Amino acid sequence: MQLHCNSLPQNDGRCGWYETLPPPPPSTPLRGTVQADWVVLGAGYAGLAAARRLAELQPEASVVLIDAKRVGFGAAGRNSGFMVDLPHDLTSHSYTSSHEADHKTIRLSRGAIDYTREIVQRHGIDCDWREQGKLHGAANERGGLALDEFAKGLSVLGEPYRLLDAGQMKAVTGSDFYQAGLHAPGAVLVQPAALARGLGQSLPANVRLFEESPVLDIVVGKPHTLTTAEGCVKAPRLVLANNAYASSFGELGLKGRLLPVYTYGSMTRQLTEEEQARLGGEQSWGLIPADPLGSTVRRLANGRICVRNSFTYNPDVHASAGTLQRVLKAHRTSFARRFPMLPEVDFEYTWGGALCLSRNAGSVFGELAPGVFGAMCCNGLGLTRGTISGKLIAEYALGMDSDLLSIMLEQPKPSRNPPEPLLGIGVRSSIAWKEWSAGVEL
Repeated sequence: MQLHCNSLPQNDGRCGWYETLPPPPPSTPLRGTVQADWVVLGAGYAGLAAARRLAELQPEASVVLIDAKRVGFGAAGRNSGFMVDLPHDLTSHSYTSSHEADHKTIRLSRGAIDYTREIVQRHGIDCDWREQGKLHGAANERGGLALDEFAKGLSVLGEPYRLLDAGQMKAVTGSDFYQAGLHAPGAVLVQPAALARGLGQSLPANVRLFEESPVLDIVVGKPHTLTTAEGCVKAPRLVLANNAYASSFGELGLKGRLLPVYTYGSMTRQLTEEEQARLGGEQSWGLIPADPLGSTVRRLANGRICVRNSFTYNPDVHASAGTLQRVLKAHRTSFARRFPMLPEVDFEYTWGGALCLSRNAGSVFGELAPGVFGAMCCNGLGLTRGTISGKLIAEYALGMDSDLLSIMLEQPKPSRNPPEPLLGIGVRSSIAWKEWSAGVEL
């Protein structure tokens, strides 16, 4: 069986999280033929966790982790840096689902946070790790009703939260924009590109990391062979953790089931001390909109502000320059609504990043072919779901068992999509309608 990698990661704008880090040490591209016991494709959070866990459980085995770009450059470093512990269903107006499903989501997410926290502390990874929770902010009555529904769901789940009025929201954010809010204490805020890079630099000694090595073709066999422009990896066991880039792998049953949807972020220059004083509020916070398609906002301790909104369906897994210019205008409008006291502050970076979604919020997890395992489609929860999927796929491949693994195996598989062009019309229409419905929350 031969798989063609029709889509490869691109330079989708300048990502502020990655660009503000110190330059990384030189990469090690794949050259020549490399033999290994395991090969993991994709060095996002799932791939990093899978490679680490395989190496931990089999210290005598050789593990290869390969990525088309530098670790932290791709989707893993392009999100908003929320390690969310609570339900976060992007298709639900209140982020919640059924009571049983929400409990299982919480267990998986907290398993990811616990696993990552131990690694960060043990290796001293500098990623601005902040266990300060997350805000949900409502800008109008409709958003307030969504917060009420979210609060009711948390009460049923027995999860703590604190409701905030407009004055309390201003005390945190410095902005008059938010009429109401909710603080949930369990989320962790991170610098996502720094976390990914730190995880890559602290892998066990029996993991070889090859960066800037786009895989062009995969031959599934005995052994599996992954070919790049300058070399190949041969291994009897393969873990696919390349998310939306696997959407063309029809031979493994993935084609027509995954949805590559982009979201976009912009990050300001550093605010001056006078500008920070004019803004007021706390120096570090992260806010998720009451409406899932509204604007996520983070204020960073380094004096920058990050805004994330806008979604596009990109089956080619690439964001055009024209789209980046359009979303930059949207980000400027969103920023001005929230921070009118900072009219002279502009964005220094704007970027896009690929989410891998499915219409039924299902995930790819398990053995896809003999000796080929998959951990993909995190549905907007890459930091937590990606991490725990990667850890658990390694344990599954080695025949282990656990409560968390049982929960992961219960998750639905991605449902089949309608054919194009109906799929594209439907997804784009749904995004447009939901963004229009979000209104001022954008």
